[in-house]
Amino acid sequence: MKRTIQSLAVFLFAFALGGIANVHAAPFQEGVHYERVTPPQPTTAGPGQVEVVELFWYGCPHCYRLEPYVQRWLKKKPANVKFVRIPGVFQPSWEIGARAYYTAEVLGVVDKVHEPMFEAIHEQKRRMNTEGEIMALFKQHGVSEKDFKRVFRSFAVETKLRRAKEMGYRYGARGVPTIVVNGKYRTGAQEAGGNARVFKVVDYLVQQESK
Repeated sequence: MKRTIQSLAVFLFAFALGGIANVHAAPFQEGVHYERVTPPQPTTAGPGQVEVVELFWYGCPHCYRLEPYVQRWLKKKPANVKFVRIPGVFQPSWEIGARAYYTAEVLGVVDKVHEPMFEAIHEQKRRMNTEGEIMALFKQHGVSEKDFKRVFRSFAVETKLRRAKEMGYRYGARGVPTIVVNGKYRTGAQEAGGNARVFKVVDYLVQQESK
C-alpha cells in the first residue's frame, strides 16, 4: 500500500512538471510553423533591426489574399523591423511583374501602385503582361510616360531584378507568398495554419531575433 502511494506521488509530481513545461512551451515550432533557411542569408537590416522579407508575385491569388494581412501588420509591426518586398521570379513570365514593382520602387510610388497592380489582375481581370499595360496603370496613378520608360529597363531595375532572382532561390522558397525573417526562417500560410496566423508566427520569430 505504501509503495502504491509513493508511485502515485511520483506520477502526480511528473504530471505537474509536464504541465509547467507545457505552459512555458514555445507557441510555434520549427519544422511545423516555420522552417530554417540553410545556410542563413545576409540581410539589409541595420544594427538592432530585424529584417522581414515578403516574397510575392502579382499574379498569385494567394499573395493577393495575404495582402490585407500584410497591410494591417505594417501598421503595427515592431519598431525594430525593416520590411522588404522581393518579387519572386521563379518563372520567366513572372519577370515583368518584378520589373513593374522595382520600377515603382525606383520612382518612389510603391504606395500608389502596389495594391492597384493586384486589383487590376485579380478584380478587374486585366492581364498586365506587357510593358504597355503596366505603363497605363502607372499613368493612372500619376507617373508620366517619360519617367516610366526611363526607369522600366534601367540599370537600377536590372540590378534589383538580378538580386530578386538570386535571393528567391537562396531562401529555399518553394513558392509564394513566403515570409523570411532575418534571413534565417521562412514561413507562409500553409506552415502557419492560415493567413490570419502568418504574422503571429512572424512576430514570434522577430521577438526571438530581437533578444
